[in-house]
This record gives sequence, C-alpha cells and structure tokens, in this order.
Amino acid sequence: MDAIFDGIILGTGHNALILQAYLSRCGLKTLSVDRASIPGGGLMTIANPRLPSFRHNPHSFFHRGLTAMPWYRDLELEQHGVRYLEPKLNVAMILRDGRALEWWTDLDRTVETCAQFSKRDAETLRRLAEEFEPILEKILLPEAQSPPLEPGLRHRLLEHSAPGRRLLEISELSPLEFVTRHFEHDAVRAGLLFFNGLREVDLRLKGFGHSIPALLASRAKAQMAVGGSASLARGLVADITGHGGELRCGVELSRILVRSGRASGIELTTGEQFHASGFVASGLNPRQTFLDLMPPEAVPASVREKAAQFQYNLLAPLFGLHVALDEPPRYAAANLHPELNEAFMVLIGLERFGQFHEIVAAHERDEIPSPVAWGACPTLFDSSQAAPGKHTAFLWEKLPYALRGDPFNWAGEKEAHGAQLLKLWSEMAPNLGRGIIRDQFVLSPDDTESALPNMSRGDLLVGSFANNQVGYNRPFAGAGCYRTPVPGLYLCGGSTHPGGNITGLCGYNAARVIAADLGKRIWWNPPNAEQSLAAL
Repeated sequence: MDAIFDGIILGTGHNALILQAYLSRCGLKTLSVDRASIPGGGLMTIANPRLPSFRHNPHSFFHRGLTAMPWYRDLELEQHGVRYLEPKLNVAMILRDGRALEWWTDLDRTVETCAQFSKRDAETLRRLAEEFEPILEKILLPEAQSPPLEPGLRHRLLEHSAPGRRLLEISELSPLEFVTRHFEHDAVRAGLLFFNGLREVDLRLKGFGHSIPALLASRAKAQMAVGGSASLARGLVADITGHGGELRCGVELSRILVRSGRASGIELTTGEQFHASGFVASGLNPRQTFLDLMPPEAVPASVREKAAQFQYNLLAPLFGLHVALDEPPRYAAANLHPELNEAFMVLIGLERFGQFHEIVAAHERDEIPSPVAWGACPTLFDSSQAAPGKHTAFLWEKLPYALRGDPFNWAGEKEAHGAQLLKLWSEMAPNLGRGIIRDQFVLSPDDTESALPNMSRGDLLVGSFANNQVGYNRPFAGAGCYRTPVPGLYLCGGSTHPGGNITGLCGYNAARVIAADLGKRIWWNPPNAEQSLAAL
C-alpha cells in the first residue's frame, strides 16, 4: 500500500528542512524527498576528491548572522552539535598597494579603518549605522520574519512614521545611487558595494537603496559553521527525525499528484507514490514546480505563464577555486597590517568603484571580467576541516553562467581560468607560489546547476529581485505568501520572500502559513510585521 503522510516536502535544502522541522514539531507526519544522495542542498561539505582528509564547502560557507535567526533558537540546534564562529576581523578588502579596508564585528574599529581612507566617509558610515539600527530592528527584521504584506498596506503603514518614511525615501534609490550619493572615496564606495551589495542584490536595482545602511546597522556579521556547512543540515535532520519526520534522498521526482484539483502527493520515476492528506510544499524553483512537475491541466494558464517568465540573477553564478594547503595564505599586506592574516573573509582584485560597471558589462556579454574574488581559509578558525597542521582555502568569483553564450564552454575553460585566479591570489599572498599547494580543483557556474538543479542558471539566490519578484509578489503575483493558486500546494524555497541565501526565513515563514491553514497550534512566537509597522 502506498504511504500516506500529512505533508510532503520537495527538496531538502535548508528552507525545506526548517519547514519540515517546525511542522514535525506540530505533530504532523512529514516526508521530504530529494534527488541528492544526502540532504542539505547548498549546505554541502565535501571531501577533497584526491586528498579526503581535506574538506571543502563548495556552495555555502559565509552565513550572515545565522545564530540570531529565530529558527536557530526555536529548533534548539546546538543540542544537535551545531556550532558557529564569528571572527572579529570579519571582512578585509586588500588593495594592491598594501592598504586594507576592514570590517570588524566592533563598529568603532570599522569606522577607524574607514577613516584611514576618508574621515568624512567614516563619519557617514557611523551616522548611517546608528540611524538605521531602529529601522532594521523595528521594520526590516519583522518584515523578513513574517509573510509579506500587500504593497499598498505596507506603504500606508510606513508613511505613518518617521522611520517608515525614511525607509521609503532611501529605498527609492539603487545601491549604486545610494553609495554615490553618501560616500566620496573610491575604495570605500567599492568596498561597501561589494560587501553590502553585490553578493546579494543587483546594484542597479531601484528599491534596494536601503540594503547597504541596513547591513551596516546590523549586529549580525558573517559566520561559519564548525565542521563545515553540512553540520547545519545534519542538525536540522536530527531535529526532524527526532520528532518523527522522514527523509528520502537519492530519488527522482516524476510528478506532483493532483486529485479533484488539489495537490495530493508525489510520484517518483520508479512509479512509487506517496500521498499527502494535508499539503505538498515545494522547495524547488517555480519552473520546476509548476512546469516540470505539475500536470498542465492542473495549473491555470496564467500561472504557467508567470512561472515561465520567472527571472534569474545575471550576477549570481559562482566560480570557485578550492585548494588544499600545507600552510594558510600569508598576505603581503600583512607586513604592515598583521591582522590581515587572521581575517575571515578576504576580498582581492577590487580597487575602484568603476569596476562594478565593467563587471556588469562583461556579464551582459557573457564574458569573464577582470578578477574580483572573495574567500576564506576555514581552517584558520576550525582545524577539523583538514588534516592536523594542514589547511583548506577557497576563492569565489561572480562569473557569467553562459560563457560566450553557452554554459558548456566552461568545461574547456574552467581550469585555465582557475590558473588565472590563482595567479592573482599568489600575487596578493606570495606563499601560495612557494609549493604549499597540495591539491586544487575548480567549480564553474555550470557545475553549480548540475549539482543543484534548483539553482537554475547557477543562481545561488534562486531568482532575481527584478521583474517585481520581491515581497508580496515573490516569486510572482498570486503566489507570494507561500500559498499557490493550486489548493494544497505551497512554496517554501529561496524563490519566495524574503529571498535566497542562507537565512532559513523562507521555510520559517512558510511553516507559519501551512500550520495555520491546517489548524495547528503555532507553538513558536513569530513576529507580526503588520503590528510592528503599525506600532511605529
């Protein structure tokens, strides 16, 4: 007899796992399925293919303020061995002339290093961080941790308070416009745009001018999981199974079953079926969900059209260079600034503000721009990710998915580009050229899509914020609050509000919606964005 569950979840990325953990704690009988051999999606820590004592994190490593997320506390993940570190010198942008722009967990130290480039910019940075702290705490965080508000209602609520009006004013700008308007020094502008922008938001996109001051105001900095990013997935799985949830990995979905117009289960390519009496929730992208897995007759034509038009980020795909080392990278600039050899995230190749326009133009031509890369040496902080006394390190770079018009061009190009990236790295950290590299490998944007098909076109953010794919309309109008136009079918992945990256908030918010629809008690204490905005 085919198995019957209260709910079935498609995918085992972190959002899907968080959703399943909450609903399993609600007493629901849940099943998640995934084509990958192990759960976690981008929360992947792999053994070096030739030196298995070295471990690498190919898709997800920097987790911004994760321990401050409500689900991290609610799911008691530290009881399952999950641990995070937040190094004090959080980010260092190292210039070729030996100077460095440093972001510390301590705002005073960040302002101090900024002042070495521009005292005016340092004063502006402090002022914006202080001004936006209440905006972040009272507006942006409750909004991110709640189902999205209807845009008209949100605008009316924000207009009633000074912080709300200020947020609306700043949000009208793009990040590029914001930085140009408020900062003067070329390197400071470039660093702010990269660290607080390019990795997450299209810098040209109006409506996101607030992203930079909000991140400056945030106490949540870049963190890393002890043991590798996969340890977070293991902790979530332990909580799920401890509360009766089930997972099936290494299986291929054939279709979502529909009965009497309602999503009612799934069928695998083997023909095996699983039925859901309450819900089916998809952590996959909209095209996979509505076009690949749903019977055409079960989805309104307008919904299929919107799913087909869903857009992915031009600048999101990653190229990765991963190395196994006898010693950590030692930067030449550390001769003047010794702390740089202990920096967590290191940014190299970025020297001036104008490089952003060059990067965008190269992506639009499907060509490789001059290298601008960021990375880390995880074993400086967590020795468990390599053999005793040895190290791993990596650099990531934003590069076009369809190289010269075709993603398959990466197969013949990626090794040569990896060598070019290593050359830049060795110029900044000369010891890399002195025989300390024991092994190396590269991963292209095409490799990302092959490993994680949900990340179509290599988009780690699972969808652009352009095309009005934001908030109440993410992934598209009519499916923006985790419910879809198909009864019983929900969305919970990075293509929903508040978007991609390792925040877990898509799954967290979806859990509230599904639990309420099924009449289950909300045992946790989620914020209410509408009440928060009304109280300003």
